[in-house]
Amino acid sequence: MGRAEMVVGPSEKVAVVAYHLNDAINWWDDVNRSLDWQNRIFHVLAVLYGVVAVVALVQLIRIQMRVPEYGWTTQKVFHFLNFFVNGVRSLVFTFRRDVQKLHPEIVQHIMLDMPSLAFFTTYALLVLFWAEIYYQARAVSTDGLRPSFFTINGVVYAIQIILWLIMWWKPIRVLFILSKMFFAGVSLFAALGFLLYGGRLFLMLQRFPVESRGRRKKLQEVGYVTTICFSCFLIRCVMMCFNAFDKAADLDVLYHPILNLIYYLLVEILPSSLVLFILRKLPPKRGITQYHPIH
Repeated sequence: MGRAEMVVGPSEKVAVVAYHLNDAINWWDDVNRSLDWQNRIFHVLAVLYGVVAVVALVQLIRIQMRVPEYGWTTQKVFHFLNFFVNGVRSLVFTFRRDVQKLHPEIVQHIMLDMPSLAFFTTYALLVLFWAEIYYQARAVSTDGLRPSFFTINGVVYAIQIILWLIMWWKPIRVLFILSKMFFAGVSLFAALGFLLYGGRLFLMLQRFPVESRGRRKKLQEVGYVTTICFSCFLIRCVMMCFNAFDKAADLDVLYHPILNLIYYLLVEILPSSLVLFILRKLPPKRGITQYHPIH
């Protein structure tokens, strides 16, 4: 009897695990098919994006009030772009069901993908800022950095617009796959940018004397932001690859609300919230040496 019980016990455990797994899958499918749950999840995303947009706008106003004598600095542009990206996302998810009804279909893709491009520009600006600090500290000319930033962004937007136009003219599946894979490549490029310049800046700060003022805080700031941004762009890259080839991972449809919630939380809402919190410190009123206006 003892041997029989030992054999049956694991089998029963496997059966229980399989039952709960099947139950979870059924729940996932039920939520995905439910119009009420779709609307609730999309409205939750709209609210979360709206909160992040308001935080970015408040911080932008605080910075402007603190240093009104400076023009559009890197810090101000960064917060404005955060406000813009999250504000547009909030509107898109508020009217998500109406967006899905837009024709031609390419308009739907533009409404869903354009904020992602703006998100890339927003955080590429942070990479530019760190690159400038790194090269200035090493007494290396930074004259080519800003032209490179604008050139890279211009090429990315130009390629994506060309893809949209071709997809509008001839909407075949291979073009949609190509568009997703292109953005996966852009996301990987951004992740590597954070790893390269965030890592370089972190290592440079580590070599500063221990008693240097603010050294520890800056180390933590650069380390946290690098880790967060590298992770979010890498996750986006992987998800875009799945999105391109697997219909079960399609993010541009109404019947995958849970996937949308997980994806946008991981790649935009949480990273933006954490970065805005970490970079919440206002610039000093005078003698700003680490503060760069955008010309």
